[in-house]
Amino acid sequence: MDKVVQTVDEAIADIVDGATLIVGGFGLSGIPSMLIEAIEQKGVKGLHVVSNNCGVDDAGLGLLLRNKQVQKVQASYVGENKLFEQQFLSGEIDVELVPQGTLAERIRAGGAGIPAFYTATGVGTPIADGKPTAEFDGKTYIQERAITGDFALVKAWKADRAGNLLFRKTARNFNPLAATAGRITIAEVEELVEVGELDPDAIHVPSVYVQRVIVTTHTDKAIERLTVREG
Repeated sequence: MDKVVQTVDEAIADIVDGATLIVGGFGLSGIPSMLIEAIEQKGVKGLHVVSNNCGVDDAGLGLLLRNKQVQKVQASYVGENKLFEQQFLSGEIDVELVPQGTLAERIRAGGAGIPAFYTATGVGTPIADGKPTAEFDGKTYIQERAITGDFALVKAWKADRAGNLLFRKTARNFNPLAATAGRITIAEVEELVEVGELDPDAIHVPSVYVQRVIVTTHTDKAIERLTVREG
């Protein structure tokens, strides 16, 4: 099955107001920037976004915040985005801050069909407020619910036409987890190859999880903080 779509508008055509989006990336590394910009231009509102963080003010998911398209965010970090911080503190958007490992596992559980799990992370803190608890081997754990989405937006290094995905180094981050947890997963990829060209043992996300593939036109990769050594 050929899952490649020719235009980004076609790739996001059925994303509507109020949709839940699980978005891969960590900061600006491995973000599906072309898909995010297309959603910004489409102008859909009331979005529920699940992602490790919300990019920066003028890049990544920060574009959707700037355009007032986001109603709720589940994330583990807000520190690089002043607009996100302002909207959070002013109550303009509903924000659930989730410990990073817990967020990763909630997304992974959603993709695996596991409705909930127990973790010690957050016990005795506001993170645990209102959540069921249980004791295992004399230790208290809190119950965390899985996360799934209407759409998962991911960025991959390579894909074949069937939708098998490979990621490159740290740009892998949350992308494989996100790809499994969306009802419809859309992969923005740098390089497209024919079926059979990828080593089956190297594939990070099998095609069964991916519904659409779009080749990116974004060749420039933004860097949040450029750090170089003197001399």
